[in-house]
Amino acid sequence: MLDTVILNTELPGIEKHAQGKVRDVYRVDGQLLIVATDRISAFDYILPTGIPDKGRVLTQLSIFWFNFLRDVTPTHFLTANVDEYPAPLRQFRSQLEGRSMLVRRAQMVEVECVARGYLAGSGWKEYKAQGTVCGIPLPAGLRESDRLPAPIFTPSTKAQSGHDENISFEAMCALVGAELGARLRDLTLRIYSRAAAYAETKGVIIADTKFEFGFVDGELVLGDEVLTPDSSRFWPAETYRPGGPQLSYDKQYVRDYLESIQWNKKPPAPPLPDDVADKTSEKYRLAYRVLTGKEL
Repeated sequence: MLDTVILNTELPGIEKHAQGKVRDVYRVDGQLLIVATDRISAFDYILPTGIPDKGRVLTQLSIFWFNFLRDVTPTHFLTANVDEYPAPLRQFRSQLEGRSMLVRRAQMVEVECVARGYLAGSGWKEYKAQGTVCGIPLPAGLRESDRLPAPIFTPSTKAQSGHDENISFEAMCALVGAELGARLRDLTLRIYSRAAAYAETKGVIIADTKFEFGFVDGELVLGDEVLTPDSSRFWPAETYRPGGPQLSYDKQYVRDYLESIQWNKKPPAPPLPDDVADKTSEKYRLAYRVLTGKEL
């Protein structure tokens, strides 16, 4: 393994707020501490093997995008400097440094806001069967990984466990209200377009991505993780060839390995060989380096 892998955090005396597939979330002084572990999930199951540096990439790349998007949307981000954390947290520096951030606590909107610029994943499967993506009609004759005529907004439900379920824009509006639904759609597409245009200058295609939003003191803010290899499909532009699957900077490498061993996608999830975990770590770190121009 390339580095120390953190699969779980232990912060005695700090209230745990939630635990997701990757993140451990704590409450402190009315704020939230989000810690990105090195856990990785595939096909809705957390694997027993961690990915070196994964949590650091997710955190540092999210911070990069929060700063990049400051003029587009407010965010929940406060600081990632452990020295600026509430005093009780500083004793846990070894678990928090580089992989955590202190954020404002938001009332989250209970939908995932997905932007798609290319035809891939579940969108490709639906298009092949029905000529639509999340019910949105698309031109005939598109190939897998083709660029769409214009980015589309395809919301989904938020599943704490199991798989998110694609829903129509109308169904989302029924959940959150028409006015907020329109705001979320427009903001999602604006953020995606800004980020995708930047990524193209770095030789990266953002095929699709998902965002989460919430309210802080009545203000709509961007939250959770943003434009990471866990929440997005990143393709190297130099190898992009529509008509099939693409090379990627994300966890597709892990999915492909699990398909190759014909795992039945039922628990227990199998461990990853060291070489697969290390190769996946390389892809995550490369995504960070290419997009930010910095080493992790």
